[in-house]
This record gives sequence, structure tokens and C-alpha cells, in this order.
Amino acid sequence: MESTSEVPDDCCQVADEAEKEALALKSFKETIAEIESHLAHKAQLRSRLHTTVQNRPEESYFTRLDSSIKKNTAFVRKLKNFTEAQKESILKDINTLNLTKYISEVANAIVEAKLKMTDIASILQVCVVLHEKYADFSSQILEAWQKVLSLKKDEKVSNPSKMRVDVRFYADLISCGVLTPKEGLPLLGSFLTNLIHGDKEEHNSATIILAFCKFCGEDYAGLVSQKLLNDAERFKMTVPTSNWLPPDKRQNVRNLLREYYSSLCKHLIQDHKELQNFERQNRRILQTKGELSNERKEKQEVLNQSFAKLLNMTQQFADVLAEELPELRQDLSPRDEECSVLELCENMSDQARETLNELLWENEEGRQFYENLPNLSVYLPNLVPKATMEAPPLPDPAEQMIDIEKEAKEIEEGEQAKEEGDEDIKPAELEDEKDDADVPVSLQSNKVLLDSFLTTLSACVNREMIDSAAIEFSTNLNTKHNRKKLVRALFTVQRTRLDLLPFYSRLVATLHPYIPEVATDLCNFLRQDFKYHVRKKDQINIETKVKIVRFIGELTKFGMYPRADTLQCFKQLLLNFAHHYIEMTCHLLETCGRFLLHQPDSHQRTKVYLDQMMRKKSMLASDSRYLTMIENAYYQVVPVDSSARSSHIKIRPPLHQYIRHLLYVELGNKGSTNKILKQLRKLNWKDPEVASYAIRCLTSAWKVKFPNIRTLAGVVAELTLYQEFVGHRIVDAVLEDIRWSLEFPYPNSIKGA
Repeated sequence: MESTSEVPDDCCQVADEAEKEALALKSFKETIAEIESHLAHKAQLRSRLHTTVQNRPEESYFTRLDSSIKKNTAFVRKLKNFTEAQKESILKDINTLNLTKYISEVANAIVEAKLKMTDIASILQVCVVLHEKYADFSSQILEAWQKVLSLKKDEKVSNPSKMRVDVRFYADLISCGVLTPKEGLPLLGSFLTNLIHGDKEEHNSATIILAFCKFCGEDYAGLVSQKLLNDAERFKMTVPTSNWLPPDKRQNVRNLLREYYSSLCKHLIQDHKELQNFERQNRRILQTKGELSNERKEKQEVLNQSFAKLLNMTQQFADVLAEELPELRQDLSPRDEECSVLELCENMSDQARETLNELLWENEEGRQFYENLPNLSVYLPNLVPKATMEAPPLPDPAEQMIDIEKEAKEIEEGEQAKEEGDEDIKPAELEDEKDDADVPVSLQSNKVLLDSFLTTLSACVNREMIDSAAIEFSTNLNTKHNRKKLVRALFTVQRTRLDLLPFYSRLVATLHPYIPEVATDLCNFLRQDFKYHVRKKDQINIETKVKIVRFIGELTKFGMYPRADTLQCFKQLLLNFAHHYIEMTCHLLETCGRFLLHQPDSHQRTKVYLDQMMRKKSMLASDSRYLTMIENAYYQVVPVDSSARSSHIKIRPPLHQYIRHLLYVELGNKGSTNKILKQLRKLNWKDPEVASYAIRCLTSAWKVKFPNIRTLAGVVAELTLYQEFVGHRIVDAVLEDIRWSLEFPYPNSIKGA
């Protein structure tokens, strides 16, 4: 059965590939046919003009046509506003009007016309007809073009969009035969040369050169795009090229265009380096200060847009000229640990995700509680998610982020900016009174059911019970009035029931995809109440204040309360870091500090605010309770690495530890000199390692207490009676230490044992 199911799949895959190959071949053949048709049309026009120019109408033909000033000036005005839709009427007017005396005005009107690329084919037909009838037309239009295309060296093009069309138009006039190569090529060559040589640094005229390459490169330089070359090689066919110009002239144009492309590649590489250097500086600023100023963010956006535009232009040039793209070397410099946290991407590996989860959550059970929420659509198939439609729009990052230097200065100086619209009134209480007064009579029928639900809500103290409550509310109680009552009940949870806050937050997060207004209203109430308590600056109702910040922290971990707003709360508390603000800050950190620190978008700000908090703590003259509370909160967010701390402890052999114990601990005891001397005599002084270490310890007089130095010298003197070399080596070492200290008088210049 397995083999029979696999064969059709293979056959379908082969059939799909064959179909794609056939479509690609068909498309390539159509492109080749278009090129052949284009070249044949140009050759036909040149042949036609060469024949008809010899047989132009005589003067008697023009005398029969209309020579009135009114119609001729109207015709000239129509040419100045030429569009493709006017082609037929203009050709009809040419056959009825005598334009002998107006050829110069006609030529100037055609050159001055604001054409589009789609109008070129139509205006060319008009020029061909005029050239067939009037011998002066080619000289007059060449004179008009000389005023437009006479570009001096280093002169900038004032209107690149019009010049892009004009260059193609003029080049097509030559390739169609209206202007002979002898007449028209010098002006075109000088224009392109001056334009390219004067634009090798800024490349502001790259669109003009690119348009010439796309539309006229085939005729003047024999250009074939890289895509066509690849397809021709793939299908073993040849691409037709124009040969109306001599090969040497085509080669000159090709060399000029490649010279411009080479300068464009250098510009691209230079801009890429500049962009990488600027990004490297931004990463360094993010590491040291936490955020970027608006000026740097705007400059980076400008650099990104400019580089993207230049890269796109270079790619188009590379395809048209069949050249290789320059290699853009990526920045391989090591990035800081903090920056790597910021640059965590969505498609990270499973191992990286596991590492991030270990940083965010204390254990797997906590991660399951905050991330694995029940899907209400399983229980209610007709319930449609609304979060994507009704969720409030996210703030603009450029407006949301504030210069970190200004924030740090505000935190240091305790300057709390007043916010417009804030009043010392609790908005939530006003909302309560308003809602209670406006309860419709129609909702009184299920009031008993809702009251019973809200009463049992305070007993939901595990995950299963709160998930069941979410299902029950969405099934039986999901009305506008009940949603407001639910938000009010969640917001007014007893200040002593902090254990309910994680479960209430889970309830809000579970309902959010289908009932987003519950989370929105609750977060608005908490935000307003937090501002109210911060602005009051009183030291009462501390339990309510703790409840507010812990509720904000729990909702933050569920993603209901924006992390930027939580960090703003952290900053507001640091501005006046005293008394109840300290307690609120510590409770906020204990609840969601670890979560904020290890989230990529909030890592840097949290790190900077934590540093500011510890700096504030060092300047506090508070009691030990607040100091201990701050340290506990900080080290709960940034735990001490016990393995790193233990790695700095030097592990010594037992004999070395015993020698140090005798000299640095027992030496201070009364009557211990004889005992220490007896134990030191028992050492194996014939062992160079043991003798060397014992002499080092006996030399390190700075490691014993000052009153015991005399006793240490007595031990050395007695030991010298039994081991003579000990005294000489210790004296030499002490004198060497004295000399070293005199030559290098630094605190850490003495080398310890």
C-alpha cells in the first residue's frame, strides 16, 4: 500500500516540474519574439524614412493645406500637452495643416512636452510623419534638443524624472532614423559622458542611466540582461541583438556604462560599511545607556532607506549589464551579551527557546501556567476571536521610547513630570457609580446568576477552577453589562487576597481573544489607579498600592498589560524612591521583574532602571528593612551566580592549609610559639615544593596581625637553628619585597602567597 501511494506523488511532482519548464520556455520564446519584433520595427522605420525622405511632397502640395494661424497655434499647443490618446487627432491634423512656417514651434513643443514612458511610441510616430513631410523638421528638433541635453561638466540635472523620458525619446529618434547617427550621436554621447563623470560620487542621476540601459541599451550597447542570458543558456537558444551601430561605438557605450556601475558598487559598499558602523554604535549605546535617542533612530531609518534604495538600484544595473553584484561583507565583530538578548528573533532554534524559557520562568509549571491557556473555541465553536479586530493599536515605537539619558537624569534628580488630564480623583470609582446608576431593568433577570458567579470567583485558587470559570462566563454570562460587572469585581479584589491576582489575570488572558474589552477596561482602571496613588504621595493604604502593582505585574506576564507601560510605572516609582514607593517597586520587581529583564524588547530599559534603583539605594538613609527589601527584590531578578562565585575560591592542598593555619591563626594564641615551631620542624624540608611554600608563608608578614609580627620573627629565628637556608631565603625575600614596594608604590603591588 505504501509503494502505491508514493508513486502518484512522484509522478505529480515530475509532471509539475515539466509543466513549469514548459511555461518557462514559452515565456522565453515570447520575450525573444518581442525583441525580434522591436528590432524589425526599428529597421523598418529606418528603411522607410530613408526612402520617403527622397520623395517628400512639393511646395504645391502644402499650398492646398490650411495655413491659418488659429489652427496652427492650436496644433502647437496640443503638442505641448501630448498624450497617447491624442495621437490619432494629431496625425489627422498633420495631414490637413500646412506647418511649413511653424516647424520650429512644433519641434520646440515636442521637446518641451511632459511625456510619460508610455507616450514615447505614439510621439515617435508623430515625429516620423513630420520628418517624412518636412525637410527642416530634423534640424529644428535637433536644435531644440541641444538646448535641453547640453549638460556642462559637474552640472546637476534639475528634473531627473523628465530627463529620464527625454533621454529615451532622443535615443529612439536616432535609432528610428529621424536623426541620423552622424547628427544625433555626438550630442547623446557628450550628454551621457558628462552625466556619468559628474555623478560618480552621489549617483543622483542613476535612474536616468538605468532607464537608458533598459530601453536603449540593446540598440546602443548591445546589452542583454543576465536573466535572458541564463534562460538562453538553459534552453540553448540565442538572443537577437541590434547591429545598426558599429561594434566599436557599442563597445565605447558599454565601457562607459560599466564604469558608472563600478562607481555605483563602490558607493554601495561604502554606504553598507557606514550603516554597519552606525548600527554598531547603536548597539554600544543600547548596552551602556539602554535606549536610543529619537535623532539616532531617525538617522538610522534614513540610512536604511537610502541603502535599500541604492541596493535595489545596483541590483537592477547588475541584471541589465549582466555584471556580478558586489560582495557585502557582514559585520563579524562579537556582539555584547545584552545586545544579543535584544536581537533574539522569532525563528530561534528550539535550544535557544528552551534557554529563554529558563530565564523567563522559574520552573516548567510556572511557564505552563502563564503560556498554556485554554482555547474557548473548543467548548464554544460559534465563538469568534475578536482580539485582532478590537485590540487597541500598538503605540509607535518612536513615540513610545524616550531618550534614556533624559530618563536617567529624571530618575537621579527625582523630577516627576506632570501629565495632562490627570486629576486626584479615582476614575474607577466614578465609573462604578455611573454603571450602578444606569443598570437596565432587562438585565435584572440574570443578576442572581452573575452574583453567584462573582461570589464563587474568589474561591478559584487553582488553574482548573479558574479555567472552568472562564468557560462558564463566556458560555452563560457574556453580555455587555456582565462584562463591566466582571471587570469591576476583578479590579476591586480584596487588598489582602494577593493570592488571587495570578488566577484573575489568567481569567482575563483566557477571555481576551474573544472578549478583549475585559482586559482593556481592567488595564485602564489599573493604570488610572496607579497614577492616582503615585500622585497622592501619602503613606497610607499601602496594601492597596501593593495590590495594584502586583496586579499590573501579573497581567504583564500574561501579555495583557503592555511591557512599555509597566516599565513606565517602574520609572515613575523610581522618581520618588522613598517609603511606600520602595515597597511598590519591590513588589513590582518580585512579580514581573525577571520577565521584563529577559524579554528582548524590554531588556535594556529594565537593566538601566535596575542600575538606577541600586544607585538610589546606595544614597538612601532609610532603615534596614527597606534596604533588605530592595536587595531581595534585585537579587530575585538578577540572581547571584553561585558557580561563578565559587570558581574564584582557591583550592589548596591540606598541607598548605595546615601551614597557613599555624602561621595565620594559631600564631596569635598565647604560648603557641613552641607548638608552631615543633610542627614546622616536622615538615619535609628536603621537598622543594613544601619548603618553598613554607618560606613564602613565613615571608608574608602582612598577613598576620601587627602585634604578632615579632612572634613570627622569633619563629623564623628559632627555625634557622635547624634549617640554615630558611633564614637566608626569608631575609632575601623580605628585602626584595621592600625594594619592589619602593619602586612600585601601588596598593596591589605586593604579591601574596
